[in-house]
Amino acid sequence: MQELIVNGLLAVVILTALFLLLLVGGKPNSGMTKKQKVMLGRILIAAALLLGLQSLPAEFFAQADAYLFPGAGRWLRFALYLTDYFIIGYDILKKAIRGILNRQVFDENFLMAVATVGAMALAIYENGDYLEAIAVMLFYQVGEWFQSYAVGKSRRNISDLMDIRPDYANIEQNGRLEQVDPDEVEIGSIIVVQPGEKVPIDGVIVEGSSSLNTSALTGESLPREAQPGDEIISGCINMTGLLKIQTTKEFGESTVSKILDLVENASSRKSKSEDFIAKFARVYTPAVCYSALALAILPPLLRLLALGLPPDWGVWLYRALTFLVISCPCALVISIPLSFFAGIGGASQQGVLVKGSNYLEILSQTKTVVFDKTGTLTQGVFEVNGIHHNQLEEAQLLEYAALAESASSHPISKSLQRACGKELDRSRVSDIQELSGNGIIAKVDGLEVAAGNAKLMERLHIPYIDCHQTGTIIHMAINGAYAGHIVISDVLKPNAPAAVAALKTAGVEKTVMLTGDAQKVGEQVAAELGINTVYSDLLPADKVAKVEELLAAQTGKAKLAFVGDGINDAPVLSRADIGIAMGAMGSDAAIEAADIVLMDDDPLKIAKAIKISRKCLGIVYQNIVLALGVKFACLALGALGIANMYLAIFADVGVMILAVLNAIRCLFVKNL
Repeated sequence: MQELIVNGLLAVVILTALFLLLLVGGKPNSGMTKKQKVMLGRILIAAALLLGLQSLPAEFFAQADAYLFPGAGRWLRFALYLTDYFIIGYDILKKAIRGILNRQVFDENFLMAVATVGAMALAIYENGDYLEAIAVMLFYQVGEWFQSYAVGKSRRNISDLMDIRPDYANIEQNGRLEQVDPDEVEIGSIIVVQPGEKVPIDGVIVEGSSSLNTSALTGESLPREAQPGDEIISGCINMTGLLKIQTTKEFGESTVSKILDLVENASSRKSKSEDFIAKFARVYTPAVCYSALALAILPPLLRLLALGLPPDWGVWLYRALTFLVISCPCALVISIPLSFFAGIGGASQQGVLVKGSNYLEILSQTKTVVFDKTGTLTQGVFEVNGIHHNQLEEAQLLEYAALAESASSHPISKSLQRACGKELDRSRVSDIQELSGNGIIAKVDGLEVAAGNAKLMERLHIPYIDCHQTGTIIHMAINGAYAGHIVISDVLKPNAPAAVAALKTAGVEKTVMLTGDAQKVGEQVAAELGINTVYSDLLPADKVAKVEELLAAQTGKAKLAFVGDGINDAPVLSRADIGIAMGAMGSDAAIEAADIVLMDDDPLKIAKAIKISRKCLGIVYQNIVLALGVKFACLALGALGIANMYLAIFADVGVMILAVLNAIRCLFVKNL
């Protein structure tokens, strides 16, 4: 019955290997490396040869005894099976010998080599069946190939992100475009990006307009429109028009370089789970080797010396070899790092860059999320939201305010000019006086226009009307008479309310907002978003102090995440358990200090990142329980003689394949 099952499995292996080889053939983009194709060919040959040998009738070898010499059939049979064994297992034997010579004995190669060589030796001694030894090695190699392909697939998902690396930059010289190394382009240079090319260096568009494909950076499928004056980050693909860009950074400091560095170094930051598995394997492997040795020697001696029974050396040696095959820790050693690697790769595809698996583990335990306000929950763009108590037409009042403020580069002045919506004739403005902390007084069309805060109105002894809305209030007076006020406020990001709601759905217990704005402004924004707690009128140092207080209030394994974007957020990002930076518009300092970077500045991605981390950690724990549970159960059965080599194959290769398949689920995070 066992031989029938093994023969059936061999047929499946042959058909699968043949199908894969025919499918990929010599295709360069097949997804398989040359080494994987060679290994697949070896599996196919070894499986076919083993199936052929199993199909040979016993009379075939008996005839060798008659035609050659007595015992020739036995040696011919051994030579054929040994050839098959070397075809499938020579690399494992070589690695095991190399490990012994380098004094790094106890690994899976050593376990497989000892177990299969021992099984072959037992078969020679007993003139028994070589099927078990070769089948164990064959199915182990099938599992190893599958694991190698799975890791390669995960790496290719991250390699898709690596495709953002530009090969060259175009510099226009003497009317011709020349391709140069991006490292050679200096700050302030004008580079040309043609349709279909990658943007090599961060900069500002000085000429041309186009649609940009940012999917590799942000995970967004929709293109972004770019116009002259817009900032543009490296790694985007120019889709339609020709662009001329003035560089604002060197290549080494540009967005694409930082992203590549983050992803390439992610695997160096190990999680506690990975560290545990590494330490466990270092203790576990020698322990099972010595246990197998004891199982082979002690029971026979006990039977012989204490009980006066036959020692049955062959029986106990077989049990010890089975014990070794079962004990191989491949499922744990392979699947746990693969789970984290796949999780980081899946997050990268969604525009969430995680700097290491340790941060993925911490993120999964996040119970408090602290937000900076401006640029994180709001767009950091001030807009006119209302005009109240105006004595003139709204458009005229706005025009006077914009003209009075036209000499200023302050964001509020810019918002007034945008709201005015037309080209301003600055020759209409004269006698500009800027009163620090108060506002501006200027003559517009011969009229004295005062635009500023309540302090300016009090200074000019002009009665004014308080505004019921929150925001920056620009009071207006014309020729000494109050003319109304303009409300300017920061605009919430479209997804900000949904982001806070999604965090609560994802299991975050507390949301906090820190802002330097006035308390009234902070409380209104927090109420609109559904944030639990808000702290206002904070300086950068105050934000650090507040995060310290919140960290001290954390209990158990609960972690605190801080989300920010500005340069003044860097100290807080570093202090929090996990720092999350807005990458597209965020400052370099914030991105450097953060542990996780959101490439499209969408706060909705925070909840997604937490869900990805929890899915990944859930899969890691599933694999640990599966691998250890099956291992220890089968080890006990093997020691008692209930488990044979075929169960050992399942306990090793079968569990490894199941764990790797489970780990690959970490890649599929799009619909979380």
